[in-house]
Amino acid sequence: MVSADCLEHPVMPAHRYEQLVQSVVDYAIYMLDPTGHVVSWNAGAERIKGYRADEVIGQHFSLFFTPQDCAQGLPERLLRQALEQGVAQDEGWRVRKDGSQFWALAALDVIRDDLGQIIGLAKVTRDITDRRESALQLDAVRAQLFQAQKLEALGQLTGGLAHDFNNMLTIILSSARLALTSHDPERVQRLLHHILEAGERGTELTQQLLSFARHRKLDVTRIAPLELIAATRGLLEHSLTSEIDLQHHLPASLPAIEVDAGQLQMVLLNLLFNARDAIEGKGSIGLAVDVVELAGDVEGLRGRYVCFEVQDSGSGIAPDVLPRIFEPFFTTKAFGKGTGLGLSQVYGFAKQSNGAISVDSVPGQGTCMRLYLPACDP
Repeated sequence: MVSADCLEHPVMPAHRYEQLVQSVVDYAIYMLDPTGHVVSWNAGAERIKGYRADEVIGQHFSLFFTPQDCAQGLPERLLRQALEQGVAQDEGWRVRKDGSQFWALAALDVIRDDLGQIIGLAKVTRDITDRRESALQLDAVRAQLFQAQKLEALGQLTGGLAHDFNNMLTIILSSARLALTSHDPERVQRLLHHILEAGERGTELTQQLLSFARHRKLDVTRIAPLELIAATRGLLEHSLTSEIDLQHHLPASLPAIEVDAGQLQMVLLNLLFNARDAIEGKGSIGLAVDVVELAGDVEGLRGRYVCFEVQDSGSGIAPDVLPRIFEPFFTTKAFGKGTGLGLSQVYGFAKQSNGAISVDSVPGQGTCMRLYLPACDP
């Protein structure tokens, strides 16, 4: 009588297992001896690497690595790691028989006998060159989108900045003319002090603008939220009308966060511009930052997060529109007033930064958007 265990876990005959391995053509599957020499070769390995079994069996697996990797001892490191830890994984360039290269995702797993002794290693390699190129193209498109959003934001900032620079130049020129005609040393000192203050303010504003506009490689670093808020607020204040009151609710200190500072500043400006555009006539925008402990109530996030909150007293968002606001190219603004990409970029940034974005809105009463980003350990 056949036992229940045999029915549940039938043992595959050795020749069937060999047929299974040989039928796989999308993966290079082969065995190495403990010294790293090839002892078996499947059809997938021949297709991906270009070698026939009789050409490669007995060769050291470093044959498939680039000269640079061999010079740096990568094959030996991977072999040693697999023998010591039981598994080793790697991703990088590999070389085919014809000399061409492909981007490989590879794994080495130790094989043991019934007594637990190492008798070899199973090597599985996959050609993911197409996937890597697609990812690089996607990164390039994201970078272009980010720069396009920056240009749009700079366009919105231009009017207010030009007005402020004109005021500063007026102070500098008027004070300089009065100083030239004045014979009172104390008055000349006061006028020179006004010139110095206006010049320093202009320098500070120029540095903020250059820092924001400069095309930089995306770089995740540990930043202080309050410093970034101060720079962002300095840029935003120039694009608000006198009828909109910008209110700040900032604690004395906040934990650091690890994000791309340029992207976060772009995200905050997008949220603040949306809040501004939602207000017709007089109104207020509240900008608050705080530390919160999440317990799964916001998209399943748990732990300590820094919450950036932007609240406006505008027209609010209709319930039928609210589910679509993060869709790319979706916008309720008039033609030429927006690309419909701002909030989709905010959503993408939140997800890439292991955070979340939430929205609460009541038509006629305003909208509150909260961006959650993981706080760093002290």
